[in-house]
Amino acid sequence: MELIFASHNENKVTEIAALIGNNYQVKSLSAIGFNTEIEENGSTLTENALIKARTIYQATHKNCFADDTGLLVAALNNEPGVYSARYAGLQKNANDNVDLLLKNLTPFENKNANFNTVIALILNGQEYLFEGNLHGKIIPNKIGTNGFGYDPIFIPNGYDITLAQMDLQEKNKISHRALAFKKMTDFLHNLK
Repeated sequence: MELIFASHNENKVTEIAALIGNNYQVKSLSAIGFNTEIEENGSTLTENALIKARTIYQATHKNCFADDTGLLVAALNNEPGVYSARYAGLQKNANDNVDLLLKNLTPFENKNANFNTVIALILNGQEYLFEGNLHGKIIPNKIGTNGFGYDPIFIPNGYDITLAQMDLQEKNKISHRALAFKKMTDFLHNLK
C-alpha cells in the first residue's frame, strides 16, 4: 500500500520507512512532486499534524499521514513545543535551535524534557491520531553525530548516551516517533 508522508525531510522519511516495513511504500512530498509550503499555524502538535495531512489528502486524494514533533522542556514552560523546528527563527536551522535552547536553559537546574510526536493518518478519508512520548533530560553540550534536531543534547531516561549517539536501529526501539509509528503500524496491520 502506498502512503504519502507529508514531509520533505528525507531523514524522517528514512526513519519512518524503516519503522513501517515492507508492506507499505512510503513516499515523501518531494517524491510526488508536491512543493507547496504547508503553513503550520496550529497551536498544538495535533493541530499541525492534521493541517499537514488534510492539505496533502485534499491535494492528492491518496492515503497519507503527517507528524508533528515537539521538544517540551519543563523549565521553559514546555518550550520550544510546536515551534521546535523554528525555535531560533524561520530559517529552521537545527544548530541555531539547539544553541538558543541551551542558552535559555542555562539558569535552570531542572533539565527535564520530553519529545512528543503526534501522527495524523488519513486512510480512505477517515482521520486517525497516534501519539508517542520519550522522557529524558537536556545536557549542556552536543554529543553524537547521528540523528537530527535536538538529538545531540537529549539523553532518554534510563540511558547514559544521547539520541545522537545511538544508531538508527537502537533509536527506533525507544524514540517518540517510533512509539507513535508503532501504534500507527499496529493499527494498519490490524486492518488486514
